[in-house]
Amino acid sequence: MKTIIEPFRIKSVEPIYFNTREQREKILAAAHYNPFLVDAKDVLIDLLTDSGTSAMSSHQWAGIMQGDESYAGSPSFYRFENAVKKITGLSFIIPTHQGRAAEKILFSTLGGPGKFFVSNTLFDTTRANIEYSGASGVDLISEAGKHPSIPAPFKGNLDVVAFENFIAEKGAENIPMCIITITNNSGGGQPVSMQNIREVKAVCKAHNIPLFIDACRFAENAYFIKLREEGYQNKDVLAIAQEMFSYADGATMSAKKDAFANIGGFLAMNDEHLAQECRNLLIITEGFPTYGGLAGRDLEAIAIGLEEVVDESYLQYRIRSIEYLTEKLYNAGVPVMRPAGGHAVYLDAKALLPHIPVHEYPGQALVGALYVEGGIRGVEIGSLMFGKYDEQGQLIPSVLELVRLAVPRRVYTQSHIDYVAEVIIEVFQNREKIKGLTITEEAPLLRHFTVKMKPVS
Repeated sequence: MKTIIEPFRIKSVEPIYFNTREQREKILAAAHYNPFLVDAKDVLIDLLTDSGTSAMSSHQWAGIMQGDESYAGSPSFYRFENAVKKITGLSFIIPTHQGRAAEKILFSTLGGPGKFFVSNTLFDTTRANIEYSGASGVDLISEAGKHPSIPAPFKGNLDVVAFENFIAEKGAENIPMCIITITNNSGGGQPVSMQNIREVKAVCKAHNIPLFIDACRFAENAYFIKLREEGYQNKDVLAIAQEMFSYADGATMSAKKDAFANIGGFLAMNDEHLAQECRNLLIITEGFPTYGGLAGRDLEAIAIGLEEVVDESYLQYRIRSIEYLTEKLYNAGVPVMRPAGGHAVYLDAKALLPHIPVHEYPGQALVGALYVEGGIRGVEIGSLMFGKYDEQGQLIPSVLELVRLAVPRRVYTQSHIDYVAEVIIEVFQNREKIKGLTITEEAPLLRHFTVKMKPVS
C-alpha cells in the first residue's frame, strides 16, 4: 500500500523552539512534574490534547472574515444551526463556548444527589460536572475495553448487560440519562459500534431513559464503523453519522475536536421543555441563545469545520496516521492500546512501568519521562485523573493506567510522528530508570490540571 499522504498543503507555519534535556529537567521540576504547568513555548511536540489545537482550513479562515457579530439573530448562528442539524437531526441547537459549558448546563438541569448518569466511559470534565451537581457518574465499558493489549474492533462499547443490571439495582427513575462517548476517549480512543448504540437505545427506550451522545469525535467513530462493521462499507460517513444520532435524544459536543475549531461547542436535543430550561441557564452563564458565548466568526468556523470533517480522504489520513504510530511502537515492543484509536496513541503505563505501583502514578511518571527525553507533552489518563480515595484515605485506582498522546488535526507531519516514536522507544528501553511520583498538593475536582507532585525518594 502506498504512503498515505496528508490531504492538504501547508500555507502558513509557526516555529518550534528547541531546548536541551538539561533544560527540560529543570522546566519539569519547576512545573511540579505536571505537564499542564509547562509553558507551551517549552514543548517541542505538543500532544497534550487534540482539543482546540487543530489547524483550520483556508475556508474556515475565510468564513471567520464573514462572521456576523450581531448580539441576537446573527446569520452566522443560522449557518451553524443548519450544519449541526444536518448531521444530528436534533431539533433544538444551543451554542456554547466549549463542550464543558454544555455539560455544566445539562447536568445542572438534570443532576442532583441520588442520581446516576451511566456511560461507556465519562471523560474528566463530564464526570466533574456530574459530580459537581451531586450526582454520580458510572462507567460500564465492555469487557474488551478493559484489556489494552488485546485487539477488538469496538472496544469503546457500553456493556449492555451491566447496564440492565444497574437499572434493576438503582431504579430507572434514578437514572436521568445514559451517555455514549464516541469515540471512547478515556477508553483509549476506541470506537462504539452502531449495533451497540442500537442495543443501548433499546434498553433506554424500555425504561424511559434519555440517550445522549458525547459527540466530540463523531466523524472518527463513523469512519471506524465504515471500516469495521458489517453492512456499512458502502455507506458514506455523513450517512453513518446521521444514523448514529438518529438513536439519540440529545448530544453534547466540543467543537474543538471534530469541527477543527479553536473554541466552541453545542448542546442539542429533541425535548422542547428541557431545551427551554437549558436556554434559561445559558442566558445566565453563557449569553444569548444565538451566540452562547461565541463570536460570530467562531460559529462560522464550526459550521465549515463540520462539513470538512466528514471528508473521507481526510478521515483515511487521520485514522491511518494514528495507526502508523501505534504500529511502530508495537513492533518495538512498547505496550500500547490496540487497535489504534482515532485521535490518539495510548501507552499502557501499567505494563510499561511494572516496577512503579499505581499509588505512585506510573502514567504521570511516564508523561514526565517523555517530556525530559524529547520535549513531548502528553497526558495521564489513569489513577491521577480518575482515582478516588476510600474512607481511610487510600487510593482507589483507575481500571486503566494510560498515557494519551493526542495528535492535533492537520498540524504535524510524518517526520514529527517518526520523532515521537523514536523518543517513546528510547524511554521504553530505559524504563527501569523512571521513578514514581507522590502528590504534594491537589484540588478536590479535576486535580490533574493543577496537581503538584515530586519524585518518590
